[in-house]
Amino acid sequence: MSLEVTGRLHTKFATQQIKDTFSKREFVLELTDESPTGMVFTNYASFQLVNQSCSIIDQFQEGELLKVSFNIRGNKWERDGQVKYITNLNAWRVERAAAPVAAGTPQPQPQQQYAPQPQQFQPQQNNNTADDLPF
Repeated sequence: MSLEVTGRLHTKFATQQIKDTFSKREFVLELTDESPTGMVFTNYASFQLVNQSCSIIDQFQEGELLKVSFNIRGNKWERDGQVKYITNLNAWRVERAAAPVAAGTPQPQPQQQYAPQPQQFQPQQNNNTADDLPF
């Protein structure tokens, strides 16, 4: 399942070499959402890049607005009879996002073109003429 989210780059961390064949790099996006009542909620989502993708985040600076494409990966982990579940947001594409328009800012509306319809010619009725229609 592939998902996308847009937010501000809050933090990026150094690459960690977990095993000889596995490295990861985490970064955090600040996500804001406004409720219908006008309250603003801020969330921080941690994403990870793995192996060759770790360098993708190098070109971006903290504070930049980014669009991140990612997959959700989950694992079950059991130790000493206790079960835990781990969820990872694995980013696979990161790109600059267009700046969102502030709420209340008027948006340009598409212009509708008005073209008057040509009037159709209607002959004048002459009451002296016989009506030859069958109905």
